[in-house]
Amino acid sequence: MADTSAQRAGTETSGSVADLVVRRLEDWHVDRIFGYSGDGINPLLGALRRAGGPAFVQARHEEAAAFMAVAHAKYTGRVGVVTATQGPGAVHLLNGLYDARMDSAPVVALVGQQSRTVLGSAYQQEIDLPSLFKDVASDFLQQVTDAEQLPMVLDRAFKAALANRSPAVVILPHDLQQEAAPSTPHEHGVVPSSPVWSLGCVSPREADLLDAAAVLNAGRKIALLVGQGAAHAQQEVVAVAERLAAGITTSLLGKPFVDESLPFATGTMGHLGTTASAHLMDTCDTLLIIGSNDPWTEYYPAPGQARAVQIDIDPKAIGNRYPVEVALHGDAAETLGALLILLHGQQDHSYRAEVEEQVERWHRIALERALTPARPVNPERVVRELSDALPGDAQVAVDVGSCVYWYARQLRLPRGVPAHLSSTLGCMGAGMPYGIAAKLARPERPVVVLLGDGALQMAGLAELVTVARLWRGWADPRFVVCVLSNRDLSEVSWEQREMEAEPRFEDSQALPAVDAAAHAKLLGLDGVRVDDPEDLADAWQRAFTADRPYVIDVVTDPDVPLLPPFPAGASKLASMHRAVDAEPGGGAAALLRRYAEIEGGADNY
Repeated sequence: MADTSAQRAGTETSGSVADLVVRRLEDWHVDRIFGYSGDGINPLLGALRRAGGPAFVQARHEEAAAFMAVAHAKYTGRVGVVTATQGPGAVHLLNGLYDARMDSAPVVALVGQQSRTVLGSAYQQEIDLPSLFKDVASDFLQQVTDAEQLPMVLDRAFKAALANRSPAVVILPHDLQQEAAPSTPHEHGVVPSSPVWSLGCVSPREADLLDAAAVLNAGRKIALLVGQGAAHAQQEVVAVAERLAAGITTSLLGKPFVDESLPFATGTMGHLGTTASAHLMDTCDTLLIIGSNDPWTEYYPAPGQARAVQIDIDPKAIGNRYPVEVALHGDAAETLGALLILLHGQQDHSYRAEVEEQVERWHRIALERALTPARPVNPERVVRELSDALPGDAQVAVDVGSCVYWYARQLRLPRGVPAHLSSTLGCMGAGMPYGIAAKLARPERPVVVLLGDGALQMAGLAELVTVARLWRGWADPRFVVCVLSNRDLSEVSWEQREMEAEPRFEDSQALPAVDAAAHAKLLGLDGVRVDDPEDLADAWQRAFTADRPYVIDVVTDPDVPLLPPFPAGASKLASMHRAVDAEPGGGAAALLRRYAEIEGGADNY
């Protein structure tokens, strides 16, 4: 009979320290490690080869590997593991690790280091790794200096990542990895450990629940702001909203966890949100925040406008974004279930009716925006047509840039379809690594990656090579990459117009034209370039019936405005107006005027 991890703890082991690392990863049920090779982790890679698992997934760049580990954590709920060598390899991990930290994803990074005998000598690729990682891995960071220390450090790294929903970093000197695996003697100065962890169930105090119910029961115009912390409380969220006759809005990370076909679901809030969510937050007198730490504070109710209750598994997050009257520290589902029986459900439904009218109005606005003619294709229409074509078992990955706006406003996700992106960090280039990690986690499900040509050129083209390498091993070969090719870094172009009243700066904003579909075909994949909106439906249909990964490269109009939702958007029109009127061609000015008309703000233009 094979030893269990608990039986192995404290017993004599065999092989090298690197072999011990691999065995401990298996004890933590790690099925794949993302990374890129280098001399600092060669012993670990050798141990992976000898063991035959966990699987090693080679990215084209350590930053992409780190994003894959983050995405693995987001799509599966388990710890994502990434490895890299010392020096430049370690530096390249930072963006991905900050993505994990800022979006609360559990990740463990195993980072190689030069041999202990040369540290402090300014050796080749020698970097002070504890100083490099001290901020991003402040919840757990340890350089292993003795082989007997290793099991305990790995166990604590995984436990810290899971408990704090954050990255943990373990630094492994090269010579340490080569040493013989130690026993764990029962003596002073040696700490035995075990690879087990359980969150349990966290519930608020009864007094806090009663206080929260009193605030909510007294409300007349109630709004729920739902974040990713409600991922496992979707039924409870709807039940509470129904009991309170409330409207629901979501953070960007919370979007996949609320059914946007509900008549009182107003969509995403914030700068890239909807007019219905803006109305909800502008008019509510009571706010229930559930598992959200959304940073767009100017789109919350004005301080003093609404009494607020906040539910979060992390007590440090409560009251960070809005003045909160009652704090409920607990699991969202457990807390909402306990709260539901205390809510009297006697609210006047007139506010719910008002919210539903605003939702219907937003749906009309969204459709009219998507059908607004552009040169040649309106990107909003691209994503709206994806809503009609998206399989019910799909997984969605979104990069950063203007595509996030269209995702937030136009993509209606079927129930159970996960969608993830680098949200709080907002790092371009994460979309393709996210999609690859999603596919590896669920190879039987189709994947859609939505990105712009800026993100494609930053990292996507390289990781398309990874897709070409891996896809023949997938149970379902469908991996659809939709590139919104507008030859512009358009989110920044519109930020310059909105916040600086500056016209578009050609030298900083223009992108070279790249035929992504042709590039895909060079790699043995398939694809099509679309420059006519009438061809979109056929392109999506072909992509979802293809026998291999497929790139839809849509030539879109960079002048389609990233207008914030009204009424807040109306105040932005003056600066945007001055900027676009100074630009040659007049395309942006015309579309901005049209979008203002659609949203009822023509008088502000």
